Amino acid sequence: MELRAAPYFEDGLLGLTQTELHEKLGMPQAVRDRKSALRIFTYYPITDWATYFSKLVSPENGEDVYTFTRNGIDVRYSFSYAVDPNDQREDRPLVVRLVDIEFPRAVPMSALPSLIPEFCPSADATNPAFRSNIWILLFKGSPSEEARFIVKDKAKDRLDWTLSYQLFSMQGIPDRLTPAVFIDRVEIGTQSLQLVTRQQRHTHEPMLNPYSPEFARQSTAPTKKVKPVPVPQYAE
Repeated sequence: MELRAAPYFEDGLLGLTQTELHEKLGMPQAVRDRKSALRIFTYYPITDWATYFSKLVSPENGEDVYTFTRNGIDVRYSFSYAVDPNDQREDRPLVVRLVDIEFPRAVPMSALPSLIPEFCPSADATNPAFRSNIWILLFKGSPSEEARFIVKDKAKDRLDWTLSYQLFSMQGIPDRLTPAVFIDRVEIGTQSLQLVTRQQRHTHEPMLNPYSPEFARQSTAPTKKVKPVPVPQYAE
């Protein structure tokens, strides 16, 4: 009997079974298979994957790929899946655990909500947000007990898991962040705020929510000019 699932969060995608995802979005245009720990993929037509390649590897290794055109920009979605390790059936259900969204050309951070309908960041200035030199991490909403199913962390049963958006920039995130910063890729997944604040303090720098009005006012405010330190003149 096919598992009927429900989304874990407001994004409407995490927690769906593969069958439900296909019912919602239609069949994918392709399937990709990660070839290493790096972001190196091989793409297969859906017919080739279903008839041959899916039998060579575990089905959850394949990521369903969809491409949409929005505002004249191609937006590519790739869906990673999780399975119940205790379910040994050959046709065990696949459940969406991560949505990887890529752009052929980087787009401004301010354009993301119009290009990704599932990306609805909070406007609350106090909403948890963090950054590094290459990514911005945003939390949204309340934790979900059911979301532990799609988490691989060994301590997942001792932590709370919340909807997260992670924005990546190949050009790097500038020290003075503005809504015009260019983003190449967005991940919709689930992360633990407890894990970030307790164990990842050295890699996750807290920041003001970049989608809040307070951040918009701050980022457009003129920077203060630093007065140069007078240099004494000495006689030769």
